[in-house]
Amino acid sequence: MGKEMERTTVRDNIMDSIFKFVSSDEGGAFCPRYVAGGEITLPVTDDEGNEFYANIIVKIPRGRRSEGTYIPYDGYAAADEYDEELEAKRKEKETKEKAKATKEAEKKRKQEAKKTIKKLNKDGLDKMIHEEGD
Repeated sequence: MGKEMERTTVRDNIMDSIFKFVSSDEGGAFCPRYVAGGEITLPVTDDEGNEFYANIIVKIPRGRRSEGTYIPYDGYAAADEYDEELEAKRKEKETKEKAKATKEAEKKRKQEAKKTIKKLNKDGLDKMIHEEGD
C-alpha cells in the first residue's frame, strides 16, 4: 500500500470515528452527513431555531518542500507556532489597549487642566473687577 493510500485509510478511519461519536448519545446525537471525502457536516440550530451547519474537515498533511528538501509535517511544532502567534497577538492587543488608556488619561488630564485654567482666569478677572470698583 502506497503512502497516499495509507493517508486516505487513516483519514477515513478518523472520519468514521468522528461520525460515530457525533451520531451517538455521548456526542450529542447530531445527524452528521458526509459532504466530501474528508468532510462531515452537522446541522445545528441556535436559540431561535435557525439552522446552521458546522463542518468538520479532516486532512492528513504531508509536509512541504524547502530549498530542495522535503520537510515532513510536525503537528507539535505547528501547535507551538500557533500558540506563539496567539501570544504575540495577545501582547500586541494588550500594548494597544495600554496606549489607548494612556492617551485617554492624557486627554482627560488636559481637559481638566483647561477647566482649571479657565476657572482661574475667570476668578482672577472677577477679583480684579471687584478690586477696581472698591
